[in-house]
Amino acid sequence: MKILAINWEDLKNPQAGGAEVHLQEILKRIARMGHQVTLLCSSFPGAKPTEESDGIRIIREGSRYNFNLVAPFAFKSLLKEQKWDIVIEDINKIPFYTPLYHRLPLLVVIPHLFADTVFKEINFILGLYIYLSEKPIPNIYKGFKFMVISESTKEDLIKRGIRKDDIFVIKCGIDQALYGVDPQIEKYSTPTVIYLGRLKKYKSIDHLLAGFSLLLDKIPQARLVIVGEGDYKGHLMDFAKRLNLEGRVEFTGYVDKCEKVKRLQKSWVAVCPSLKEGWGLTNIEANACGTPVIASNVPGLRDSVIDGKTGLLFEYGNVQELSECMLKILSDTEYRENLIRGGVSWAKGFSWDETATKTLELMENIVKEGSRDTR
Repeated sequence: MKILAINWEDLKNPQAGGAEVHLQEILKRIARMGHQVTLLCSSFPGAKPTEESDGIRIIREGSRYNFNLVAPFAFKSLLKEQKWDIVIEDINKIPFYTPLYHRLPLLVVIPHLFADTVFKEINFILGLYIYLSEKPIPNIYKGFKFMVISESTKEDLIKRGIRKDDIFVIKCGIDQALYGVDPQIEKYSTPTVIYLGRLKKYKSIDHLLAGFSLLLDKIPQARLVIVGEGDYKGHLMDFAKRLNLEGRVEFTGYVDKCEKVKRLQKSWVAVCPSLKEGWGLTNIEANACGTPVIASNVPGLRDSVIDGKTGLLFEYGNVQELSECMLKILSDTEYRENLIRGGVSWAKGFSWDETATKTLELMENIVKEGSRDTR
């Protein structure tokens, strides 16, 4: 098949996150299966206008600030280039409303929608723009098939008026060859908590810092490692200083995949305190590496963490409860080992190969049915 995908960013973009990992892992495998894949996305400083990555032809236009304005023109131009079999629109910021520009078969991919949580991350004006841009989704995309990565996102779409039968849950995978328990790598000698991901406001890493500060009253030798980069890093470092956490918290910045895996393998527990996620990919990666996960009990994260079996869930924003969860796992060896075993077993059920295969099957069915469900 000839596949045209559109997303705000590609994986090489410095602003890329879990949504870009998800799309790249799927598209590169579909490309390996012999299909022709083109991805239209925004550009960034130093990026090539066009290039091939993992068998995917990437075309970059505009920037992250104006891509939604540039995209319709670039998209229409690509539609004239050749006869496409299907379009994939990945909605993880502002929708492109591609049904207004074509009548081709379409798969709509939605990791999660922001709704009113967007106001926690950005200023009111831009937040209102994103909030309002999500409102027309049920009407503009009526009759098309949606692919989501969690039951939480499916429930969100149903509440917004999307037909249940039009929503397909295909969960994320992990690289089973990369993430796993290495018997030769031992855990850190001191109780170590890790956060791994982008340093964004809505990730609520400040809650982790506050909870960790409380934890030190019970386990003074504990360490916190924060792995990743983002525009909220300066605030977090200042907050850590105000909490007198110098010497107890390490900000590593960006690390490569091998270092990421090693850090996960060596840590005692991973924490994901986000306000909202589509799934929680790093939770599964941590479990695969033999590390239990503590996550806020919010949409997406409650899908990727089995409370009491692969980790623990806490009420979002409750730093006292978060501190107690960390204390329970770090101080109780037997309990921690049970969570490790449960997490490793859970993570074995997630494979990008399976995710890509299921996605391709869904796409093939959509192409067979035609561009729009007319029921």
